[in-house]
Amino acid sequence: MAICIDTRCLLCHFNKNVDIARGLGTEAQATAFARELMKIYLESPDDVGATWYGPATAELFDRIYGTGPDRFLEEKRQSNAFVLERMEQIREKIHRAPDRVLAGLKFAILGNYIDFSALYGEMRFEKLDEMLLSALEMELDMEVYASLCAELQKGGKLLYLTDNAGEIGFDRLFAEAIAEKYPQMEITFCVRGGPALNDATREDAIQVGIPFPVIDNGNCVPGTELKVIGQEAKAAMDRADVIIAKGQANAETLLDSGYNIYYAFLIKCVRFIERYNLPKLTPMLAKERK
Repeated sequence: MAICIDTRCLLCHFNKNVDIARGLGTEAQATAFARELMKIYLESPDDVGATWYGPATAELFDRIYGTGPDRFLEEKRQSNAFVLERMEQIREKIHRAPDRVLAGLKFAILGNYIDFSALYGEMRFEKLDEMLLSALEMELDMEVYASLCAELQKGGKLLYLTDNAGEIGFDRLFAEAIAEKYPQMEITFCVRGGPALNDATREDAIQVGIPFPVIDNGNCVPGTELKVIGQEAKAAMDRADVIIAKGQANAETLLDSGYNIYYAFLIKCVRFIERYNLPKLTPMLAKERK
């Protein structure tokens, strides 16, 4: 069901994390880190994606460098503050748009740029400010969007699978637009069950003021890994008429799962560049196909 790891994913994950390790201490520590990381790969199941290694990698950073269980805590706080400072301005732009749901979706997808892991060394809040200026000019698959609206019109339960901190504030604005147009929809937000890179947790949902019920997925794996998902999140997925999955990690872990999912994200890696034949940072709205 997930996009299973291949040599490109292994090398990307290895090189990125070893590069981070080099900046945290001595070369001897970085070498020890690299050796332990290779052991993690060897001991993992064969049919998992790159997100599977998240918890073990985080534990390794903490064990060798003392980074703590939530090493992106400061970045997450900065990300939430960024969107909160701009929330009213963005909400006003959404309210002025001819189609508020579409406008909210476009801002939510741009929020997926707030990623200190997949966009390691590239993510800049200044660049996101520039991107937000042209958010409403974003081109999306309008056939998929029409399908989403049709399902929101007739459905009763929407599960919103979040991705990154900060980004979840943009998700709030999108979900508010959905609730306004489709008041019969019961919207539930699902966050990570604990620290997972700079992904959103319950604390981040509180910080950005999510006005909908919030549950968590019961684990610290980036994405929504069905092998380890918690009972509450699994039940919510089974009950949902529509699922919106934000971020590439959710797509990595859920594509071809059979759920009625609409994926909204920015393309960030070679596997997705090749899958869709589109360049990096292309905005995507895609429909799960059984």
